[in-house]
This record gives sequence, C-alpha cells and structure tokens, in this order.
Amino acid sequence: MKSVESAAKPFIKWVGGKGQVIPQLEALLPADFDRWEYVTYIEPFVGGGAMLFYMLQIHPNIVSAVINDINSDLITCYKIVRDNPKELVNSLQKIQNEYYSLQSDEVRKEFYLRMRAEFNTKELDSIRNTTLFFFLNRTCFNGLFRVNKAGLFNVPFGKYVNPTICDPKTIYADSELLQNVEILTGDYQQTLAHAKGNTLFYFDPPYRPLSNTSSFNDYTKEAFNDDAQRRLKDFCDQVHASGYKFMLSNSDCHDGFFDDLYVQYHIERVWASRNVNANASKRGKLTEILVHNYQETKQSKIV
Repeated sequence: MKSVESAAKPFIKWVGGKGQVIPQLEALLPADFDRWEYVTYIEPFVGGGAMLFYMLQIHPNIVSAVINDINSDLITCYKIVRDNPKELVNSLQKIQNEYYSLQSDEVRKEFYLRMRAEFNTKELDSIRNTTLFFFLNRTCFNGLFRVNKAGLFNVPFGKYVNPTICDPKTIYADSELLQNVEILTGDYQQTLAHAKGNTLFYFDPPYRPLSNTSSFNDYTKEAFNDDAQRRLKDFCDQVHASGYKFMLSNSDCHDGFFDDLYVQYHIERVWASRNVNANASKRGKLTEILVHNYQETKQSKIV
C-alpha cells in the first residue's frame, strides 16, 4: 500500500468503531502475521473503517484489500473519498460555511431537517449524497447512523457548536490510502471470491444486543438477528475450510450464545467502552468477544 504523509483515520463517526481496541486486536493477530507475504486483507462489514486504516498503514505486507458493507450510502462515501476527494472537499466546505453562518440553534435545526429530508429522497448524485452523509454525521445527535424500517435516516439534531464538517487533511490522506482498495456493496458472502493466498478476514458485524433495550444495529433496514449471526458463523466455516484466517468481533452477551456458536474456534475477550445504551448500567467498560481460527496469536507467542 502507498504511504501517506499524514495519518489516515476514519472520516466518519460510527457506532462500535474499533479505534479504542486496536492495540488489543493487533495483539490477537496471527503470531506470524508480519512474516506473511503478499497479504490480502478483507473487511466484509467495514463500517467506519478504523481497523482498515490502521492495518493499511502499519502492515506493509498487505498488498491488496477488499472492503464491503450493505449500507450503500456508506459505500458511496468510501468511493467518493477514494476517487473524488477534491470535489468532495469543495462541496463540504460550502455546506460548512452555510451552516456556520446560521446564528441560532433553532435556525440550524431547521437547516439540518431540510438536509435530512433531502438525503432521504434517495435521488441525489454521489457527491451530494456523500456531502449530506458527512453533514448529517457531524451534526446529528451523538454522530449516530440509524435508519427506520423504510430505510430512512431518522436521527435528531445534535446541537453541536461549529462541528468540523469539512476536514480536508483526513479526506486527502484517506483518499491516498484507499487507492488500492476494492470497494464492494451488498451481502458479505461475496467477499470470499476475492480471497487468495495469504488472506486475513476481519469481521465486525452488527453486534448482538446485550439486552432488549440495548439494540443498536440499525445501520440498514434489514435486521441482523440471531439467525443472521448463525449465517455469519456458517460463512466463517467456509472461510476456514478454504484455508484462510479470520478474526471476528462481537458483543459479550454472557449467555453462552457465542461461546456455543464458535465452540470449535478460539475465543478471547477484549475491553471496550460503549455508550449507546438506554440502560446506564450497560454503558462504560465492557468485554467484547474476539473469535479467531488460528491457535497462536502475537500475544500468546510473547507469553
């Protein structure tokens, strides 16, 4: 992968982003990962891309990467950042200037709701769609991306004071890093066709809710329920049978669901902070599971 002059990082906020747990994930990579040659790295649920941007900058043996997500608006963002960064920066600067010129929260809220309604028309060109995606992500409540059953973005206004809507430095750094990344949209199972040789899959799917009130996987109108989790496990079996390595993150529900589901693989726990929960007792430092299909990790090799 090409080097970048400044550190690339996620260009959007994303619930469940992996930025805070990356050191733990690095420690749980295959023990000999840095000795692999001509690595293909695949993320079937790319989300905000924290792990992607980290891996491409830290591990030069990754020569090709494939990302996928079922959220077509998100994937359009990745493609525009990669292919049209200058046009995107110009468009974001314009909407940022317009937003900053508004003098009251009430007027800004009205503007936000107009932009949200325009975004939900689903009739925009890629630059405008991505511009509004960025704008809504920076100005909505908690930086959430949530849609209703009709697939319409429905997060309320966030009342932030002059949020950074246009960040040219990050966009240009990300664009350079994404040049050799293949970007797919749709069902994650299509990614297996892109694996070859030394391939590592990292799965970060919509998390299984910790309780009936903690569900936040409304990134798309399609539900990701327990049957979907089982289908993903079957796909992991396919990846394993094909001779490729994988690691998978999910919530630690403490009910044995994942321990039973992935019983033939290795399961670790990592610590993460999570704040999206109606139940305050479910926020803060929580364990998450990390499943992998190889025995020795960097961490275990040291120990």
